[in-house]
Amino acid sequence: MDSTANGIYRHEFTVPSASVDENGHVNNVEYVKWMQDVAVMHSDSVGCTRATREAGATWVARSHRIEYLRPAFAGDQLVVLTWVCNFRKVRSARRYKFFRTTDDVVLAEGETDWVFVDAKTGRPRSIPESVSSAFELIPEEREP
Repeated sequence: MDSTANGIYRHEFTVPSASVDENGHVNNVEYVKWMQDVAVMHSDSVGCTRATREAGATWVARSHRIEYLRPAFAGDQLVVLTWVCNFRKVRSARRYKFFRTTDDVVLAEGETDWVFVDAKTGRPRSIPESVSSAFELIPEEREP
């Protein structure tokens, strides 16, 4: 079940067997993919995707940082939380936390630095109010 509460988006899913590598646990690359997927889901849910398109722009991931704490396995029920922690002139930072529902163990934490770019030129541009106002910023003291 997906939901947003107090600016934090929650997505729950079951780890598919295709996400598991030869080491028998979820491949690290899968977390980065899930981070991008859940960022888009959150953006869609609050109207940011629509506002971004109407502004003639798109978001591009500039960098990902992730800390892997525990492995996940096929069939695990996971929750990923994501939230926007800041907006700067052309950039925005988003954080993530993955945990397993059966034992509430945190599996990974991460952050993505996004750049707001013109859809035609690919050049960074200022984030308009119509886009930034879609999100409630979550300060560090309110992070899950």
